[in-house]
Amino acid sequence: MGAFLTKKIENKNIVWFKGSNTYLIVESVIASIFSKIDSKTSLIELEIWCSKKIDIPKEILLDFISRIHKIYKDHTTNSNKEKNIDYFYKSPVLFFSEKQYSIHNYIFKIQFETEYHESKMHPIFSHLEIDTPSNYNFSYKIFDNENSIVFLKNNNFIGKWTKDNVHLFQGKLSMHLLIDIYNKPERDWLGVFHASAISNGKESMLFLGDSGNGKSTSLALLNAHGFSCIADDFVPIDTHKNINVYPAAISIKKNSIKTLLPFYPELENAAEYHFKKLHKIVRYIAPQEINYSQKLKCKALIFIKYNPEIELEINSISQIDAFQQLIPDSWISPLEENAAIFLDWFLELPCYELTYSNTEKMIKTVSNIFKDEL
Repeated sequence: MGAFLTKKIENKNIVWFKGSNTYLIVESVIASIFSKIDSKTSLIELEIWCSKKIDIPKEILLDFISRIHKIYKDHTTNSNKEKNIDYFYKSPVLFFSEKQYSIHNYIFKIQFETEYHESKMHPIFSHLEIDTPSNYNFSYKIFDNENSIVFLKNNNFIGKWTKDNVHLFQGKLSMHLLIDIYNKPERDWLGVFHASAISNGKESMLFLGDSGNGKSTSLALLNAHGFSCIADDFVPIDTHKNINVYPAAISIKKNSIKTLLPFYPELENAAEYHFKKLHKIVRYIAPQEINYSQKLKCKALIFIKYNPEIELEINSISQIDAFQQLIPDSWISPLEENAAIFLDWFLELPCYELTYSNTEKMIKTVSNIFKDEL
């Protein structure tokens, strides 16, 4: 196979580059130029072909071709693979805490060197903690070494990250939990989305949008009205195009507590967590009826937003707009066969923008989408 994949999306093309695991949306003519460069077309032949497609002066055309060639080179010579390097670390003798969690059919023992390390995972899994120590299946250790966060699994070194890249550490930790929960290696996962996912028992649906738009609040409301919570913030999809359960708690920001208290009275006395860098204060609620056997096809992508001035509006949006919003906060498998499956999966999905303040109408609208009655 070549250095990239390309798929039509409306009147343009999505191009995926193997070397950098990067997705670009470009005009069809640019995708064709990439193909010609990939097939070793000579510069003279490329110039002749482009002159028939693009009506611009020769000197501008040559500069244009040069720029496209640079983009191709930048994305095909960069390596997205993690470097295997020797790293020397000293594991702590004492840890701030040691906790065990029962997740699916497994027991995870996780040791945190400091309260800071504990705060990066425990709040979203505290509902799965077990009080009585048991024989464990997996052992994780999280600690500092030379100003980096170190992650060991079963005493094997997984990686290290600076505090500035703590989100990358959390992503890797979550991926290893996913691998261990389902006994599926990383190659069997298409991607993970910064989204919320719900189910009607037969299909799933993804809520996306910027932080603060109401993804988690909408998920919690739907979970309290007969829909199942599949995942919040970390939504995994496997190579069979199924959305899988990730059992983290639902994060609730302070301004949503009043809306949710009638359905989740435990929020009243739930612990608050202050994330100063993110400028937010959250509490957590456990998802109702976690069902790990749910592996469901995705019905639609919904870009959701709470707006007190709009009772309810729903509109179809272009796949180009949806893709540009989906990719930046997602992890997509760097494997070529998985990239091809991911693009096919995405291009099959309808995409909507849902803005609301009326909860009953939002729930009814989501139900209608599931029933093809929108």
